[in-house]
Amino acid sequence: MGTTGKPGRPRTGDTYRQVIGLTGPLLPCVSFLGRLPTATIEFGSVLLVARTSGSLGTAGLTGGALALGQVVCGPLVGRLADRYGQRTVVLAFSLANALAVAALVTGALAGLPAPALAFLGAAAGATVPLVGALARTRLVALARRAGAPEETVGVALSFESSLDELSFVLGPALVGLAAVLAHPAYAMGAAAVLVAVCGSAFALHPTARLAAPVREEPGPARARPPMPRCVPALLTAPALQGAMFGACQAGIAALTARLGQEDQAGLVYAAMGVMSAVAGFAMAAVPDRVGARTRWRLATGAALALSLPLLGTTGLTGLYAVVTVLGSAYAPHLITVFGLLERAVAPSRLAETMGAATSAVVGGQALAVAVCGRLAESHGPVAAFAAASTVAGLAFALALTVRPTPYRDHLERAHHARVPDGRPG
Repeated sequence: MGTTGKPGRPRTGDTYRQVIGLTGPLLPCVSFLGRLPTATIEFGSVLLVARTSGSLGTAGLTGGALALGQVVCGPLVGRLADRYGQRTVVLAFSLANALAVAALVTGALAGLPAPALAFLGAAAGATVPLVGALARTRLVALARRAGAPEETVGVALSFESSLDELSFVLGPALVGLAAVLAHPAYAMGAAAVLVAVCGSAFALHPTARLAAPVREEPGPARARPPMPRCVPALLTAPALQGAMFGACQAGIAALTARLGQEDQAGLVYAAMGVMSAVAGFAMAAVPDRVGARTRWRLATGAALALSLPLLGTTGLTGLYAVVTVLGSAYAPHLITVFGLLERAVAPSRLAETMGAATSAVVGGQALAVAVCGRLAESHGPVAAFAAASTVAGLAFALALTVRPTPYRDHLERAHHARVPDGRPG
């Protein structure tokens, strides 16, 4: 049932229908399928290279190079989309990514040496078309152009973030299924086809033209509005969220291995992702009176509190229960941070900012998996879970101390600071 909140406020279901009405039903389907390969290749590259080379070290090197490529080039893809529009950029990167993933599969099956596989992995990561981040940017732009209320913009962010969560649950699951039934190469090949077809469809959808960025102020064609000071701090938040993902992933893998239930690790992590997606969709029901900063503090505080039971978890049933409940804090945190970033930057830099936020999540997760994996090997799963709680504490402290400001306020302060010198022009 919908949520009415305050008098006159549309129900949650009605608001979601308004969001879908901005794009039509086809675009969400295409964007979901277009972002699914990103989640598939991150896990699939590791399984593929491990299977073909027999070396976990080579597999980790390839997966790390793929993550690094995405972290470095993600903001660049967004910046190019801000400058040239999504249609050309997404189309080019979708086709390039399909070719790069196909090359990685071919190289792995051919038994290429580790440096070559790492290079191909980096190319696959660098060419990711960022469909998820750009879908979020496009939907927000459409809502703003339509004069939609802030509630609709917030629901748009909730909707897109929940689709991201679902893709990152379904992608690894499909890879794992392919690995069990046949070979990881099949999942990677399907990802290459999917990004070529659905990424191109996302690029060519009519809304790509409607969501072209608009310059707020007259000036040189190449002028770029500045980033407010709060933006780097806000971008730290998704990096910490990614680090918490990675630490939990390492701890889950270590604990299930200790219990002799290694195959359960993916299912446990999927349970957390599904709960996160459900919580993301439910964010539309949060009353407007609960402001963005309050939501940020509540989400990070909940993540810290809900992560602490991990330290005493020793059995599989308890792990499922604790991790599933913990997932309810993840999507609300990311949705709130994306909303704060959307308000903090100029619309002409929104895609670049969303790309940077996505890269921050990926980078934080990759680093935490590498570090906490070693911690778990040396000191057991509790060490990785302790790292997750520590990161959650840092995220909570960040939410308590940072004061994000809307970009419009930044513009007004800049205008007031300009004092005429009195000289004739």
